[in-house]
Amino acid sequence: MVVAEPGAAAIGSKVAAELYGLKIVCENIEDITNNITRFLVISREDAKPTGEDKTAILFSTAHKAGALADVLDVFKQYNINLTNIESRPSKKRQWEYYFFVDFIGHRADEHVQKGLQEARKYCLQLSVLGSFPRAIEQL
Repeated sequence: MVVAEPGAAAIGSKVAAELYGLKIVCENIEDITNNITRFLVISREDAKPTGEDKTAILFSTAHKAGALADVLDVFKQYNINLTNIESRPSKKRQWEYYFFVDFIGHRADEHVQKGLQEARKYCLQLSVLGSFPRAIEQL
C-alpha cells in the first residue's frame, strides 16, 4: 500500500523495505528495547459502523485508591465489553499512568457514547483513538 500511495509511510523491517523497494527514513525508532509494537491505520475520517466493531481509547486517572475501578465500573454499567487493557507510566509525572483500552462497539453507538461521557467524569483525560471493524475469527 505504501508503494502505491504518495506520501504514505510504514513501520517495518529492513527486509520489507528491500522487498518492496522502499527508502528507510529512520531506523531504531523504539524508545524501549523490549517494546511490542501495535500497528494502526490512521485516517482523517472515521470508519463507518459495521455492527462488528471495536473502539480504542486512552485515558488517565487521578493517583488515588479506586480511581481505575471507578472508570471500569462505568464500562460495566453501560455493558461495554473490554477486550484489552494495558497501562503505561507517564513520562511527565511520577505515579501517573495511561490506560489503553479496546472494547466491543463503535464510538457512534448510543450506549458507547453515553458510557464514554460518563467515564470522562472519572478521568483526568480520555481520548477516543478510533473505531474500526473487528477481526472475526474464521473457524
